[in-house]
Amino acid sequence: MYYQVTEVQFDFDDLDVETQGHHHRPTNLQNRRMSAPPIDPHFRVEVLARTEHPQTLCWWAMHQDYSENFVFDEDPPSESEAGTLLIKHLLAGERGHYGPLEHPAITFNVGGFPHAVMQQARTHRVGVSFDVQSGRYTGRRILDVCTGERDAEEVFYLRPVGTYRDRQGKKYDYTEDQRIVHRIICIDSAGRYKLALENGFSEEHARDIIPYAIRQDFVVSFNLRSLLHFMDLRAKRDAQLEIQQLCDLLWPHLESWAPEIAAWYAVSRLHKARLAP
Repeated sequence: MYYQVTEVQFDFDDLDVETQGHHHRPTNLQNRRMSAPPIDPHFRVEVLARTEHPQTLCWWAMHQDYSENFVFDEDPPSESEAGTLLIKHLLAGERGHYGPLEHPAITFNVGGFPHAVMQQARTHRVGVSFDVQSGRYTGRRILDVCTGERDAEEVFYLRPVGTYRDRQGKKYDYTEDQRIVHRIICIDSAGRYKLALENGFSEEHARDIIPYAIRQDFVVSFNLRSLLHFMDLRAKRDAQLEIQQLCDLLWPHLESWAPEIAAWYAVSRLHKARLAP
């Protein structure tokens, strides 16, 4: 059964709404508080491709800077030893010569994050490439919310109930009642999107009413230096929660890909908001 678009009045103090045939009256239970909100179950980060032996490749680049010889003709150290040498000669002591880290690359498929995270991530353009799920060609999932084929939170992201801080550090509570209202708004926008298409709107016009909460998948490639730069700026503790969680999901892939460099980074820079090299 298709979702019927209606006008709904929202009252945060005395919420009593009906949606898709289910009557719900929230209770006045004490707000659930979380010191560290869990990562949304729809957030995903998977590796599509990566340079093998990235630390060895960086070592070759570093070594060529100082070698009298053509480094192709030399036997490189092991991957682990190459990482240790990079730290010793390039990274330790904040020497700042990160150029050799630009040679290896890794490509991720990132899924389930809200549109705002993609927008923030895409401001990183040096050594980073993106391809993003189009809002012009991929509206089927929005229509699936109207028919009940997909749950609304498969398509739209809502933060967990809890206590948060604004950019000035002031605390505020996000209650169950407020979250229910936001879910209804997302469902309502899907219904209005469907109605717009039925009235002859183009997809790029109809999407104007879809909220920032829409989930948007993308493919992103970093070189090793640009990935560390991204972590410097987006894993810091005052970054937006959801992009911090993106960094949390990127991190184990970095650890497995370049373990010695990741171990150095974890001690020297992670969450410290230092000026990115």
